[in-house]
Amino acid sequence: MQYDVRALSTDHVMSYLTIDANDEADARRQIEGRGLRATSIAPARGAMQGRLCAKQSRTGRLPLVLFSQELLALLKAGLSIVECLEALLEKEANEARRSILTRLLSGLREGKRFSTVLAEQSDLFPALYIGIVKAAEGTSDLPRSLMRFIDYQQRIDTVRNKIISAAIYPLILLMVGGSVSLFLIGYVVPRFAEVYHGAGRNLPWMSQVLLGWGQFAGTHTGMLVSGIALFLTFFFILSRKFFVSGGMARLIARLPGIGERVRIYELSRLYLTLGMLLEGGIPIVVAMQTVHDMVSANIKSGLQAARERIESGESLSVAFEAHQLTTPISLRMLRVGERSGELGEMLTQSAAFYDGEITRWIDRFTRIFEPVLMACIGLIVGAIVILLYMPIFDLAGNLS
Repeated sequence: MQYDVRALSTDHVMSYLTIDANDEADARRQIEGRGLRATSIAPARGAMQGRLCAKQSRTGRLPLVLFSQELLALLKAGLSIVECLEALLEKEANEARRSILTRLLSGLREGKRFSTVLAEQSDLFPALYIGIVKAAEGTSDLPRSLMRFIDYQQRIDTVRNKIISAAIYPLILLMVGGSVSLFLIGYVVPRFAEVYHGAGRNLPWMSQVLLGWGQFAGTHTGMLVSGIALFLTFFFILSRKFFVSGGMARLIARLPGIGERVRIYELSRLYLTLGMLLEGGIPIVVAMQTVHDMVSANIKSGLQAARERIESGESLSVAFEAHQLTTPISLRMLRVGERSGELGEMLTQSAAFYDGEITRWIDRFTRIFEPVLMACIGLIVGAIVILLYMPIFDLAGNLS
């Protein structure tokens, strides 16, 4: 949010500023960080300023992976965390991102920890990121923690991009096939219906059904278009509510074959996140609390119950097995990690194993599903065309 600030400098010169801050206290800290004393702070006026602020908040978010990579490179070069942020601030041209970096710098100059100033902007920095930075402050090894986070995010993005890429081609096929079918039924069929209706010939039963629909579509085009638009709007709203409430995830989890793969994907994300936190030095109970809000509803209840059992003294492998948070392979790897004291590494390796399995399954599924989808679309379009031309074939047979 933007604030209009009237500030007084050390040489008693009054200045008027407009700054981007989370609240009035944050705005006052920024002003004091500039060596000024705020005499009045008020929200910026005007609807145009509000729209500009909203636009900046959407487009000015820090790309977290890029920010971490740049910060890691500067830390490895020997700069302090304050010098790193000053260097990033100097090169940044986006005003909203400059404001974020300025707030981070102001907090550090006040003597706060880096994790604390990150937590003050929790809407920009997730709890996971704040947690690994806080753990790194205890071991004085921030570069290593940043490397873990970068590797973690890149691995998640790789699997996510693989799923998105696999879904693009089938969606294009569905859109093209649906558009062609609608064009045939909504435009071509009504024209054929007018021709055959004037011919006065007996048509095959399936052709009569199709042409009857064509006549109806030709005379009620506006009503049909409005009905389709209302149906799509209602379907979109209902699907969105269903997705937000978790119903879509529960429905997918019940699908044969796909549900088990979704569960493995969710467990892989859980193992990868827990493994990164444990390798960063965060205790298992704290790590599970951090991960709790990041997992799906299907995993969340089991994770909460497993955490309570771990707090009572049980091992991670026993608690996870009791609440169906393992597979036969991951259970064995967890037990090995508990015996060797490398539980975090074993969790990460389990996630890597299942990431590879998910990738291979996606490749196999798309190779099978795409030809099947093309065949179905071809059958639908072909059936419409054949039914349209069946009366012509019948007429040609009579003439011969």
